[in-house]
Amino acid sequence: MILTLVNLYISFFKMGLFTIGGGLVVLVLLENEVITHGWMTKTEFANMVAISQSTPGAIGVNLATYTGYIQAGIPGSIISTVGLVTPSLLIIILIARYFHAFSKNVYVKRSFVALRPAVAGLIAAAAFSIAETSFIPSAIKLTKLPAFFTDIKTIIFICAVFVVFLVDVHPIFFILIGALAGILFL
Repeated sequence: MILTLVNLYISFFKMGLFTIGGGLVVLVLLENEVITHGWMTKTEFANMVAISQSTPGAIGVNLATYTGYIQAGIPGSIISTVGLVTPSLLIIILIARYFHAFSKNVYVKRSFVALRPAVAGLIAAAAFSIAETSFIPSAIKLTKLPAFFTDIKTIIFICAVFVVFLVDVHPIFFILIGALAGILFL
C-alpha cells in the first residue's frame, strides 16, 4: 500500500510539474501515465474525462482524485491530488515572492510566448485522443462510412457542434443531453 501511494504521488507530481496551460494539457500526460501503469483502459479514461469535465472543479484534480481512489481508496485520492497540486503551489509561492522581477524579465516573456504553440498542440492531442476513443471504435465496427453517421454518438456530437456555433446555449444543456442519450441509447 505504501509503495502504491508513493508511486501515485510521484506520478501525479510529475504531471503537475510539466502541465503548463491548464487542465486540458494534463490529459495527454495523464492518459499516458494511467495506461502505462495499467490503472485504466483507454475507454475507462475517456469515460473519466467526460465525468471530470461534467463535475465541478479542475479536470486534472478530478482525474487525479478518481485515479488515486480506484488504486488505493481515500488515501490514494488524497495523495494523488496533493501530488498534482504540489508543483503549482510551489511555483506560485516563488512567483508571488519574486513577481516584479519575473514580470519584467524579457526571457520570461519570451518563454511564455514560445510555450503557447506547445500548449495548443497538447490540447489538440488530448482532443484527438478523446475523439479517437469515442468515435473510431464505432467506425471500425461499421462497414460503410454513411452508417457511421447514424451512430448516436456521432449524431449528438455533430448536433452539439452546430448548436454551439449557431445558438447561445449554456454548456450544461449539452452535458445533460449527452448523459440522457448515454443512459437511453448506449
